[in-house]
Amino acid sequence: MKRGIAGRAAGLVVTGLAGAAAYDGVKRIARSGAFRSATVSVTAWGLKGARAAETGAEKVRLATADIVSEARGRAGERAPVPGASTGHEHEH
Repeated sequence: MKRGIAGRAAGLVVTGLAGAAAYDGVKRIARSGAFRSATVSVTAWGLKGARAAETGAEKVRLATADIVSEARGRAGERAPVPGASTGHEHEH
């Protein structure tokens, strides 16, 4: 029974020491500015990715508008003037 208690106590001590070492390591990284630098870098990558996604979405939107316009022309319809009302005249 003493071995079981001693083993558990030793395990708790080791776990406590590992936690303390990890905590000290995190404090050092936070003080060094490395964490902030990494956070800024990741945020910059995110912004670049968002810009690329926006650019891609705009290209798709323009391509779709061109296709719809051409299809309307082939069907004999006149394309509405950009920014003109779509004929949705009733109130909600």
